[in-house]
Amino acid sequence: MIFPIIIILIVSLVLVAIVVNALQQHKEKQEAEKRTEIAKQKSIIDETENVLLTVENIPISPTLSLVLYKRIYNAIMIIYQLNPSTTDVKQRIRDTEDKIKTIDVNDPAPTYENFNLPDNDKLIIQYIQAIKKFRVLLRSEHNKGKVDPKTFANEDRALSALQIRVNVETLAKRGDSALQSNMLGSARQYFEKAIAALDSQNQPDDYNVQRRSQLAEQLKVIQNNLRNVNAQDRAKKQEEERDELDELFAPKKKW
Repeated sequence: MIFPIIIILIVSLVLVAIVVNALQQHKEKQEAEKRTEIAKQKSIIDETENVLLTVENIPISPTLSLVLYKRIYNAIMIIYQLNPSTTDVKQRIRDTEDKIKTIDVNDPAPTYENFNLPDNDKLIIQYIQAIKKFRVLLRSEHNKGKVDPKTFANEDRALSALQIRVNVETLAKRGDSALQSNMLGSARQYFEKAIAALDSQNQPDDYNVQRRSQLAEQLKVIQNNLRNVNAQDRAKKQEEERDELDELFAPKKKW
């Protein structure tokens, strides 16, 4: 009788060990998934906060600000649900809730009438990258169902218009600089690219129409100057060729 009991105990112990091991592996897998998800949400928070740091330099609407702060809030809440003991998470929730309460979507959206292009090329690049990032985050929230189609369309259109404006003013600035250096060919290319950027807009606004007219006038002057330069070059070349012919067929001097 003792031997069968020993066998049963051994089998039971093996089964218990298997179950305990399976439970341990499952727990470790859950913890790993939890850590991965928390890291993902922290990345979302950092990414969104970094973009919001540019708000002072880039005029965005209260609606878009609200979308981004809600994005942060949702990420913090997921972290809290996964690990309520995370350091300062409750305080972060309260701070973000307070910030959201201060945003009034009925406030007027900013205008670009007093838009000023940064002087430094590096800052311009950062400016353009930030606008693109705003559009990426807006689309991400829209795809997750956090932003309704009408709001998405309006906000993305506004960001697109700002992006076009930055591109156009950057090209125009470089065109003016090339013009001052008498680099007519380069200046022409910059202005042509700026006009092409304006023409890419499906719904041109007042800025688009007025700026295109200004750039087209500048381009016309450059093209006229280039034609004059080319004509002068051709005339000079022809004169040089005539001089060579005259010298070739001139009567030989007698010594």
